[in-house]
Amino acid sequence: MVADYLAAKFDAPRFEIGRHAFTTEFKHKGHTYSLVKPTTYMNLSGKAAAHWLATLKITPENMLVVTDDLALPFGKLRLKGQGSAGGHNGLKDIQATLISDVYARLRFGVDANFPKGRQVDYVLNPFSADELIELPTRIEKAGEAILAFGAMGLERAMNVVNIK
Repeated sequence: MVADYLAAKFDAPRFEIGRHAFTTEFKHKGHTYSLVKPTTYMNLSGKAAAHWLATLKITPENMLVVTDDLALPFGKLRLKGQGSAGGHNGLKDIQATLISDVYARLRFGVDANFPKGRQVDYVLNPFSADELIELPTRIEKAGEAILAFGAMGLERAMNVVNIK
């Protein structure tokens, strides 16, 4: 959703199917942003990440992975430059494939309002009516975080995004 928002906001060419992902790019303030939406299963996200890093000649330090996060309240954003996968299978696969946990990730809180054992159903279901009201604003904030990462670098972007 965040990639789609940025593509629309900056009139990026239509996403094209490529190896392991849909991709497009746009320019903003002298920076080129490549948007990659993996078509692999989430548990195989590392395959798409590794391929597009090599294809686009981007180092892992210049990659920002946007992911949902059950440990954060709905809409809360947290930008980090390295660390554990925090139980997220997509991040686990990226780290295993890249053999490193040094890459930026923007965690988008989706909360954890699900009965025990129903996590998969919860993350695959649509947002609630209340969440849908706030969702466009939160997606816009996530887009701003991505632009900040590209324009200012990780450390300065973290100071902007990770405010209480």
